[in-house]
Amino acid sequence: MTLVADILRRNRAGEAVALPAWCTAHPGTLSAILRCYRDDRAPILIEATCNQVNHLGGYTGMDPAGFRRFLLGLAQAEGIDPARLILGGDHLGPNPWRREAAAPAMDKARAMVAAYVEAGFSKIHLDASMACAGEAGLAEEVMAARAADLAQVAEGAAQGRPLSYVIGTEVPVPGGETAPLDHLAVTTPEAARRTIELHRAAFAARGLDAVMDRVVGVVVQPGVDFGNDQIHAFDPGAAGALTGSAPGLGGPVFEAHSTDYQSGPALAALVRGHFGILKVGPELTFAWRQALFALNDIARGMGLPADLPETLQAAMRAEPADWRAYVAPGPREGAMMLYGLSDRARYYWPRPEVQASVARLLQSLRDSSPEPGLVAQATGGLVSPVDPASLPEQVVDRMVGAVVERYRTACGEV
Repeated sequence: MTLVADILRRNRAGEAVALPAWCTAHPGTLSAILRCYRDDRAPILIEATCNQVNHLGGYTGMDPAGFRRFLLGLAQAEGIDPARLILGGDHLGPNPWRREAAAPAMDKARAMVAAYVEAGFSKIHLDASMACAGEAGLAEEVMAARAADLAQVAEGAAQGRPLSYVIGTEVPVPGGETAPLDHLAVTTPEAARRTIELHRAAFAARGLDAVMDRVVGVVVQPGVDFGNDQIHAFDPGAAGALTGSAPGLGGPVFEAHSTDYQSGPALAALVRGHFGILKVGPELTFAWRQALFALNDIARGMGLPADLPETLQAAMRAEPADWRAYVAPGPREGAMMLYGLSDRARYYWPRPEVQASVARLLQSLRDSSPEPGLVAQATGGLVSPVDPASLPEQVVDRMVGAVVERYRTACGEV
């Protein structure tokens, strides 16, 4: 983590450098991200969330060690040195078990944090902000105390290996908002300082004073968010007091969550405002879905069987739990199921019928010779002749790669 700490130190000192954090467990998307790093030696920060990956499996079915093996396998396949990978755990706390009482929920959170650290994750976001069953709400002091308890567990599991921590909870809803937002309140400098000081006191009460020195980031709300059909763009003026306070916070820089769909200039402004870590998730799988639908359009243009959008939507309608809260009923429902910015479709790619449709599509394209003009029409400009054998990867790399390049440029990496 020395390299990460150095990047964040330089950000705090005023350099326009930062780290993008890639938050996805989708194999095709992760492979495309890794391919974007083949020609350089930059570190690659990939994060998993508490609901996605935990010691009980999460919704991916992977525990932290399984996720690490999965990611290392993808890196090997793409020719990426595994030493470049930095693994982060996001929102590690009782959130997956918040419907239980606090005591058992926190016991599970401790076991999860230990599993993350033992698996080799080195960037740990401690988030115990959520109320559990029977709790009407939590005082900030209680949030900090629970985070410190989790830090103590992490330090024990690390056995002397230095970890880097992120604290703070003023974040948008993971995956995008379920209801429209008219206004976002930017975190005040006073609130950011209070978060740090409460954690400092809670860490000190457990003999973790030195550990607090390895808190590299604090999550705050800079005024960015997105919903299924809206984007709240970063306004540097509205966040001026917050960003101006960063050098005086005593060490940590800011971490921005839900920066998906922000423009390149907005991301660069966040970096200049001492946001040393920019997290992105649904936009990555949204771009991957765009690529697969473009390939479907190419196949249809050639008269080949291609039913991916219909198959995906049918799978979503058969099991609506993962999208229903994000999509308003009405005449636009069908379109927003597939094209909503929250990209709830990402939960359905593992379904067998969807996997089968993807496999048929890719094989039919590899066995064909689409004309350059047809490819250009579907992809938005890929006009040079493309080997059919590598067409799927080239289209995916074009669309996912555009997102990756925007973030890496804003972070000073390219």
